[in-house]
Amino acid sequence: MSHPNLPITEVLVVADCWQSEPDAEAVIQRAVAAAAESVDEDVADAEVAVMLTDDAGIRTLNSNWRGMDKPTNVLSFPALQPEGEWKRGDAPRMLGDIAIAFETMRREADEEHKPFEHHLSHLAVHGFLHLIGYDHENDGDAEEMEALETEILAHLGIPDPYADRAGTH
Repeated sequence: MSHPNLPITEVLVVADCWQSEPDAEAVIQRAVAAAAESVDEDVADAEVAVMLTDDAGIRTLNSNWRGMDKPTNVLSFPALQPEGEWKRGDAPRMLGDIAIAFETMRREADEEHKPFEHHLSHLAVHGFLHLIGYDHENDGDAEEMEALETEILAHLGIPDPYADRAGTH
């Protein structure tokens, strides 16, 4: 049975390196669904696009949008929301885009001795939460976001990703 609060999640694979992880799309779909079910935000009939890229692709995005000329693991680009209330029958409301870089994500998972699928789930949840307004610019916001990520991941059977890094984000 489908949950009424789930957004449409489109996964686009734009880098060949992701071919080594054929379950990546299913992992992302499951993670975004778990996040949507765990928040109060109304994301029903909304759409999220997740781009699976490589370090070169995410480095370009990071440089162009954040002025940081280096790869990163995940970037989120919340969509501007139209004015007025969304009504049934309108086009899907875009929540925004998430980009995840294969090499950086793989390296982090290996260094932290985490299964690839667990780290991918974490990054998908993290990116989704950014799309709906969560942030980690200050300690209080970071603690709130990390606690929610940990709760969502626990529903997926994934251990606390911050357990080994107490106090960091």
